[in-house]
Amino acid sequence: MEITTADILALDERMSGTVHSGTGAPENRAGAQLQEPHRPAVVVEAGTVDDVSQAVAFVADRGMRVAVQATGHGRTRALDGGLLIDTRRMRDVTVDPAARTAWVSAGATWQDVIERAAPYDLAPLSGSLPTVGAVSYTLGGGIGLLARRYGYAADRVTRFEAVTADGRTRRVSVDDEPDLFWALRGGGGNTAVVTGMEIDLVPVAEVFGGSVMFDLAESPEVLAAWIDWTRSVPEAMTSAVVVIPFPDIGAVPADVRGRQVVQLQVSFAGPEAEGRRIVEPLLRKGLALRNTLRTVPYRQSGAVFDEPDRPMAYRGQSVLVDDLDSRALAALVVRAGTTPGGCTVGVRHLGGALAESPTIPNAVGHRPAQYSVGVLSLLHDSDPNAVFRAQHELLAPFASHLLGPSLNFTFGPLDPEHVGAAFAPADAERLVEIAARYDPQGLLYTNHPIR
Repeated sequence: MEITTADILALDERMSGTVHSGTGAPENRAGAQLQEPHRPAVVVEAGTVDDVSQAVAFVADRGMRVAVQATGHGRTRALDGGLLIDTRRMRDVTVDPAARTAWVSAGATWQDVIERAAPYDLAPLSGSLPTVGAVSYTLGGGIGLLARRYGYAADRVTRFEAVTADGRTRRVSVDDEPDLFWALRGGGGNTAVVTGMEIDLVPVAEVFGGSVMFDLAESPEVLAAWIDWTRSVPEAMTSAVVVIPFPDIGAVPADVRGRQVVQLQVSFAGPEAEGRRIVEPLLRKGLALRNTLRTVPYRQSGAVFDEPDRPMAYRGQSVLVDDLDSRALAALVVRAGTTPGGCTVGVRHLGGALAESPTIPNAVGHRPAQYSVGVLSLLHDSDPNAVFRAQHELLAPFASHLLGPSLNFTFGPLDPEHVGAAFAPADAERLVEIAARYDPQGLLYTNHPIR
């Protein structure tokens, strides 16, 4: 349906936020993912829950599609036409230190939550990159710096506020809309537009962690040593390994320029002395190019894994596996290093509390996974579809241990069959049924559609 200027003006009059034509707000369409920004007919910069409700009702009346974006880190496909709800203005966070909970509005980042919780020596189960949107991260499950000790972020949600495709604002909890509550905790954004969530906080004020870099050519045993090391570390230790092909150009720091670098990433929710003792065997595997291990306040948690935080165009895929063979990982690293433009390989150690079912069940899939294995490519001038296909081939050798895709770390379009593979078969069927019940016309345009 064609949207007229009069339609936009009429919608704007009902909003506390701002309404634009799709061509008038380019900064709202891209976010952190520069590849294929949204191309909506209308953009609503929502300031309140009622703004979101009005926007969804506007869409429902016209049979349009609606997408939601906070920071845009995880966007996998572009909305063409329709309406985009930009939630960046909705960043309120309220902490109840006595109850150890926080109310988090739709557009808040994890850093927003961290800053509010830190004065009480509390922390959320935030991601390793705290500028990511808290709500969208949690809808996908959420594997963060404290994951092996405390589990998925989705496990700590106690209630949601959400707008369904009929424009109705609903309170969603184990007692109110229990099916929707189950689906939103780890099942993605296929069932409703979440405008806020209440989460439990954990008693963490600081962590011991950081990264250690090695030249892979000089220290090839580091990868296998890390895999062996993960098999015996305590649940308080959450770690990852990233292999980065740094180009041989002047803009790259001299110590890593032209090298394929192994970056060990460590987050230990315990005393520094114990953390250093646990990590020390890995440090003996080579001469470190860099070592940033130290105790940091949790409000500085973004420095722990030290991930890049600037808008880029990228594609990525990630899978969950129940075991990891060091030879398969070594082969992946070799093949990834020879791909045009280079390809970063990232592996996260899972297990621990992530494998435990929460008291109130949710849709998080494949809890027995012990590792996630992912590849990420900056696109530059590459064909994004060709890159995505090549990444699929890179991960094919892990099929014998494959459980399913890791949707939060898959940055590219998947068909419903592959999205469904991220969950147990019965849970995937239940998600399809719930999505059809709450959004029968399929108005919600999501990153990873389940149907």
